[in-house]
Amino acid sequence: MDQQALFAARIGGTSFGTTDAIYKFEKIKRAKAAARAARPDVAILDFGVGEPDRMAPVVIRETLKRAVDDPANRGYADNGIPEFKEAAAQYMANFFDVTDLDPVHEINHCIGAKPALAMLPLAFIDPGDVVITTVPGYPVLATHVKYLGGEVFPIPLEQPNGFLPDLTAIPAEAARRAKLFYVNYPNNPTGAAPTPAFYDALIAFAKTHNILIVQDAAYATLIYGQQRLSLFSRPGGKDVALEIHSMSKSYNMTGWRLGFVAGAAPMVKAFATIKDNVDSGQFKAIQLAACAGIADVGLAETIRAHYQRRLERMVEVLRAVGFDAHMPGGTFFLYVRAPTGAGDKAFANAEEASQFLIKEASVSTVPWDEAGAYLRFSATFESESEADEARVLQALQDRLQQCCLQFA
Repeated sequence: MDQQALFAARIGGTSFGTTDAIYKFEKIKRAKAAARAARPDVAILDFGVGEPDRMAPVVIRETLKRAVDDPANRGYADNGIPEFKEAAAQYMANFFDVTDLDPVHEINHCIGAKPALAMLPLAFIDPGDVVITTVPGYPVLATHVKYLGGEVFPIPLEQPNGFLPDLTAIPAEAARRAKLFYVNYPNNPTGAAPTPAFYDALIAFAKTHNILIVQDAAYATLIYGQQRLSLFSRPGGKDVALEIHSMSKSYNMTGWRLGFVAGAAPMVKAFATIKDNVDSGQFKAIQLAACAGIADVGLAETIRAHYQRRLERMVEVLRAVGFDAHMPGGTFFLYVRAPTGAGDKAFANAEEASQFLIKEASVSTVPWDEAGAYLRFSATFESESEADEARVLQALQDRLQQCCLQFA
C-alpha cells in the first residue's frame, strides 16, 4: 500500500511527514527538554504558556458537579441548550451593554473558539475567495481557508499603528474579492485593545466592501485602563460581524471547551448549519455550569485583576533588564521587541532570541517574527501564591540580567 499517495495536498500530499520543518512550538518544546536535561536542578520559568494558571470559579465547578449527576443532561446538546444561549445574551448585556441580541436566533454555542474558527470558512468560503487576516495572530481560520482553496491576504499589526490593522493599506482588489475579515481584539499576541474609532472604521470598511467581520473576542473581558468593547456596541456592528466569545480566558475554563458565536440571525444560522454536521454539541452539564457564572461581572473582574497585578510587575521586571515593556490594553500577554543579541552573540530574529533564553537561562517565551521581531511573555506562569509569584518574577529578572541582553 502506498500510504503517501493517500494524503491530501492541503496537508502536504506525498510529502506529508517527510520534511524537516518544525513548528515553532515544537522547537520550544524540544529546547525546554534539552534545557532540563542539561540543568536538571534549574526549573524552567515558563512565560510561554497561553492558558490560565488558575481553576474555574467555585460556583461554576460546584454547578458542574451537580449537573453531571442529573440524567437529564446525559444526551446530545446539538446546537446548544436554551439556558446557555440566554446566559450568553445576559453576558453581552452586562459586560458590553449589548441588549438587542436574540438568544434563540442570534447566539449559538461552540465547543470553544478554535472549532468555531475552523468551521466558519465552510459556511462562507469557495475556491478563490479572499479572507483578510491580521498577522501575527491565531492561524486557525486562515489555515482552513487555504484548505478550501481560498486565499489569505495578511495585514501586519505594527507598533506605529497601535497594533491595529491599517485599513487604508488593503489593496482595492483584495477588498473587492474578500468575504471575511478576521480580527482578534484584545489581541493575541500584541495585547492591543480595540477603540471605538477603530471599530467604527472597521464597520464602515466592511459595509463598503460587503465583507463579514469575524471578531475573535476570546480575551474580551481582560481589559486594562479602558472600557470593555464589543463590535455590537457600535452602530451597525451586528449587521456586518460575527463575534466569537470564549469562556476559556474570562473564566479559567480553557479545558472545558465552551464559547458562543453571536451576530445577525442569517450568519449565525450558517454557522449552526455547518456545526450540525461536525459535532453534537458540548456536554449539557458544562453549559449549565457556565450559566452559573458567565454573566457575573464580579467573577470576571477578580480574574482580570489577577492578571493585571502580574502584568504590572512583569513590566517592571522587563524594563529593568532593557526591554521596552508597557502595560497592554488587554489579554494576559506582554509583547516586546526581542533583544538583538546577548554578550557577543547576535540574534537574527526573535526565534533565535527565544531559543537562547531557553537554552542559556531556562526562560521560555514565544517568538513572533511575522511583523518585526517580538517576544511574547505570558502572565499565566505557574506559582503557588502571591509570595511565590514574587519569587518567580525575581528569578526571571535575575536570569535575564545575567544574559547581558542587547537591544537596538
